[in-house]
Amino acid sequence: MSPGGLDKKKSIILGVVGLAFIVIIFWKVIPQIGSYSEAATALETMTTSAMALIVGCVLLYLITYGFPFKAATPGLKYWRSQQLNQAAFAISNGVPGGGAVGLAVQFAMLSTFGVPATSATAAITAVGVWSTFVTLLFPVCGVVTVTVFGVSGDSHAAAGFIGLAVLVALVVTFVLVMRSEILAAKVGVLANRLVGPFRKYIKAIKDLDLAAPIIKFRADMYGLLKRRWAALTAAQICVSLTQFLILYVALRGIEGWDNAGTSFAAAFAAFAISQLGLMIPITPGGLGTVDAAMIALLVGFGTSVGDATAAALVWRAASFIPQILIGVIALVAWYRKAGQALAKPTSASSPHSVVSGQPGSQT
Repeated sequence: MSPGGLDKKKSIILGVVGLAFIVIIFWKVIPQIGSYSEAATALETMTTSAMALIVGCVLLYLITYGFPFKAATPGLKYWRSQQLNQAAFAISNGVPGGGAVGLAVQFAMLSTFGVPATSATAAITAVGVWSTFVTLLFPVCGVVTVTVFGVSGDSHAAAGFIGLAVLVALVVTFVLVMRSEILAAKVGVLANRLVGPFRKYIKAIKDLDLAAPIIKFRADMYGLLKRRWAALTAAQICVSLTQFLILYVALRGIEGWDNAGTSFAAAFAAFAISQLGLMIPITPGGLGTVDAAMIALLVGFGTSVGDATAAALVWRAASFIPQILIGVIALVAWYRKAGQALAKPTSASSPHSVVSGQPGSQT
């Protein structure tokens, strides 16, 4: 699982395509549904206290970002979990096509933190799977919010039903795989049958056997999820909710807290449904796709074009730029310490493991 095993040509092509889509979305698409000039005017009215509240929500969001890997890796120190997730975010979301490199960096960091390879693989997979589940859950919650609180814009219900259908399919498959090794093998056989008709057309899957990796996936994940599923679920939901808070306080700060403005339910519905944009693997972190959907939904729910555009831009900048900067610092700090550790001669005594909490572990 190393960056050296990546297809560099494919990564470059994907990166260029992703960058092109980002440029097109912010240059052509968003101006069709929003207004940069009106957004600039709206931002001028934001007070110092509103900006301070946004900063507070950003700090809360950054704090929660350290919990998913701590939940998935028992014994891992919080600050190392934070360093791990922020570094991976900087690579995966700051570089078009950097997702595979981000996974490799996560594995390398866990290895230097003393986490065994099997546990590291299970933790990375669990965090990724749970992040996908929560991403698909939020559009469903958004549609429920639209229905229960009578928010205008029922035409967007289709997005929630799409998310619900995909979520149900994934959860059912996941439960079947986790219940027993026999069921996992059956799911693998079914998967092989489903891809069978495509083998003669796609060279890469001609000899692909999905049964073996699915069985191995269950073996690696079962013990971890049996113990940590609740903590992992809570951690991932907290990350998404605090990210929403950034959008909400930015929107209300722009509109003015003394005004009626956009309701909490409408803001949440727009944020939640727009998360489907994360499932489009073209731009890193849904950059541009989520923003465009969010602006369109806010406007559809009654927010003015200028306020919706301004809030989405503030949300993106506040939740994206600090993490990129922190992630780069975390990555450099880890790389320097990892290099120093590898340069030291091996002592006669056994190395201390971070996970075991030995005195020799870093904090």
